[in-house]
Amino acid sequence: MSYGLYLMTALAGALYVLMPGPAFLALFSLAAAHGRPAGARFVGGHLVGDLFWSALALAAIIGVNQLGPTLFDLLGIGCGLYLCYLGIKAIRARDGGDGAVGARRPLMTGILFGLTNPKAYPVSVSMFTALTASYASGLTWDAAPQLLAAALVGFILADIILIWAAGLAPVRRMFQRHGRIITRVTGVLFVAFGAKSLLDAGRGIASRH
Repeated sequence: MSYGLYLMTALAGALYVLMPGPAFLALFSLAAAHGRPAGARFVGGHLVGDLFWSALALAAIIGVNQLGPTLFDLLGIGCGLYLCYLGIKAIRARDGGDGAVGARRPLMTGILFGLTNPKAYPVSVSMFTALTASYASGLTWDAAPQLLAAALVGFILADIILIWAAGLAPVRRMFQRHGRIITRVTGVLFVAFGAKSLLDAGRGIASRH
């Protein structure tokens, strides 16, 4: 057993969470409008998706089982439609705190967001592969539960850092002062991610027919 492998797995999990993206912006918008509790509920829900995609990524890296491309293309369509829906809502948001993505149900939004993130699987595979490559001999199915637990530790530590940062007064003031603009820019980003996911899924399906 190599403790270095588990340390690198935890680090990969932390960096995966800390990478800026749509969920990152959604968390900061929620925390600015409704405080750390709303941000914490969103992050707690998102953790479900982090664990799901990390489990698939570790399984693919270990080489025990990989899901077929058709399933991921269909999932990509669902991801794209959901992100476009969130993006359009954000773009059309009026002034006020409820304009933040997921403001009404942050926990459920976090769960759905985490599970339908089209970038989660490839990003997690890349991150875990890059940081654990030198410990290839330890990447076995028997070690998978411990590796996922190590990734979970990394997720939680990174989430704590993000929630703390999102609740800082200067950060909240910036998002409150420019909340409408930030929310709409975030919405455009969601739509762009969704459109890209739909395009990639469509190309994948077309290439096999």
